[in-house]
This record gives sequence, structure tokens and C-alpha cells, in this order.
Amino acid sequence: MRMRPLHARYPFFAAAREAVESADVAIATLVAEDAPAVERGVERVERALMEGTVEPDPDEAYGRDTQTELLSYPISRIIVSLVETPAAVDKYARAEADTAYERMLADFDAGDDDVHGEARASLDDFLREFDLDGAVRAESTRNRNSRRAPDHYWVDVGPYLTYSDTDWGADWRLVNRSLAGGAVRVTREELSELLREAVRRRVAEGLPFAVRGSDAGDRLADALKPHVERLRNLLSDRGAVNVVYVDSVDPDHFPPCVEALLARAREGEDLPNEAAFALAAFLVGVGLEPEAVGGVVGDANAEELEKRATVLADSSGSQYAPPTCETMQAYDLCVNRDDRCDTIKHPMKYFETATTDADAAAADEAAD
Repeated sequence: MRMRPLHARYPFFAAAREAVESADVAIATLVAEDAPAVERGVERVERALMEGTVEPDPDEAYGRDTQTELLSYPISRIIVSLVETPAAVDKYARAEADTAYERMLADFDAGDDDVHGEARASLDDFLREFDLDGAVRAESTRNRNSRRAPDHYWVDVGPYLTYSDTDWGADWRLVNRSLAGGAVRVTREELSELLREAVRRRVAEGLPFAVRGSDAGDRLADALKPHVERLRNLLSDRGAVNVVYVDSVDPDHFPPCVEALLARAREGEDLPNEAAFALAAFLVGVGLEPEAVGGVVGDANAEELEKRATVLADSSGSQYAPPTCETMQAYDLCVNRDDRCDTIKHPMKYFETATTDADAAAADEAAD
């Protein structure tokens, strides 16, 4: 089976997996040779964990090559298994699903002149892929000659309960749905949400898996070690530094490295990936809600950094702590060091001690 553009666009399809398995290409060889698919696989994981997408950089040629794009998917699964960072699998799977969701919406609404050509997938393709073709039926309309896609569908209760989540809101609870003949009425948009969840579950299935344990696996892990270590260093474990909770966030207490990044963002500079991640993770870590990040960084980078902050945040703070001082130094982001920098090892600790010292000084002044 040859590798098709559709496989590269939706690498979790069964046919895409079969195309990889039947190809005369060994993943171990690609990794040993540091082929373009490896670079794309690393980018796939990095963008998934830090930006919530697996779309390739539009400026990189490898993102336009079908074989490289498809082969990057199994490589990315190996990498995310080796990273072993808490929540990495969940964020990776969600990023793959979110990217597929955006692509499927574009494909479902595309006309015959769509630029993707044979790479386009139909709703029927997705329903067959997840064995839902017999469980989903379009709601009949009066105008049967209309070429417009139906606005509503009926989904059998079993698949609906399998792929829906009550955490999505009260509207998804079965008691609040129209139910007839063992099927639930959903909108076209809601059906796409169910398919996104189906994609997420398929991507997450089997992750993380053990790479080491055999000679071949050990060689593969050793060859990918520089890439994995880079991601591990950038994605510091959350447990290393606690989220700092304060009544208000005072930028005057930010460490010099963050002040410098903030100034660059406010000036409209397109921050490199590591710099944008460090800034967004810090702002979320000190307690800012994702939607408030834009107000801090200014209009030029508001949308980009709010999106990153949304990916990083969870109900209790930053999913990943900002990079350590050591990592900031490695990426040439440690600048304008002051005396406090010599006493701490993490930007979050700098903010915590600066805030505590300022509060203590204010209390002393009030007492006097």
C-alpha cells in the first residue's frame, strides 16, 4: 500500500498505519540517520505539548512531504513515550485530536475544488474509520434534493455515551437530549466533537509504551536521547516548583529574564518557541488566567501567548513549571542577572521571594 496524502493528513487512520507497515522503511533506520521524519516527529511532540497543535511549521519544507509527514507520527509516539513527563500523553493526544478536528471541519465543508484533493476526508470516511457508519444517521429533511449537509444527526445511545463527556457541560447529559428509538439527536457540530474525542482516544491508546527493554529498543532510545533530553529540560516537571498564589501579580517582582521576555513580546517581536513557552508558563504559573495573559503581553502577541497559556493551564495552575534557570541559560534566555538571581535556581522562586520580601517591607512600613 502506497503512502497517500490522506494518510499524512490523518495518520491515525488504520489505512495510514498499514501504509507505514507495508513500506520498505524502517523507523530505526530513519532515527539512526536522523532523517527529516525525525525532526518533524520532534517538532510534532514539541508543538503538541507547548502549543496544542501538531501542524508543521509552514516555513519548513518537510511539512509538505507526504512520506516525511506520515512517518513522523510513529516517531512522535516513540518520543512522547520516552519523555515520561506527567500529562505529556494526554496533551499530545489532545493536540493530535484538535488538529484533526480543524482539518475534518475544513474537509467536511470543502467543495469539489478544494486544494487538498485526494487528501480530503469525508464524514462517511470518519464514520467508517471508527465503526460508526451504522450508528449515525442523518436527520431526514423535507428538501431531499438539497446538497447542503444535514444540520442534525441521530447517534445510537451506546456510541454517544462512549464518546461524550458530561464534563463538556449540562447539554451533553443524556437527560437533556432528544432521545428516540435508542438514538440521541445531535447537531452537525456536536457530531464533529464526538469524532474529535474518538480521535483523541485512538491516539492515546497504548501510550506511553516501553521503548527500552531490547537491544533494538535501547539503540532507538539512545539515538533519540538528545531530542528527548531537550524536551525533558524544557518541560520541567510540575512537582519541581509549586504554583505561586498571590493576591495580585506585580510585574515589578518578575525575574530579569521574564522582564526581558515580556518587553520583547510587548514590542511585537515574534518570540522563538522556547522563549514563548517560558513566558507563557511563567505567567500562568504566577496565577494569571489564560485570558488575562494577553493584557499583560500587549496586543502584538496576545493571541499567540493566550493560546499557549490555555494549553499549559489546568484547574490548579500551570501544567508545566517554567524552565529552570539552568535551562533558561542553555537557551540564552537568562539575561540581566541581579543579586537575587545568585540565590535561586528557578524563575518562580525569584518571584516568590521578591513578592514575600516586598510584602514584609510593606508590613514593616505600616507598623512604623
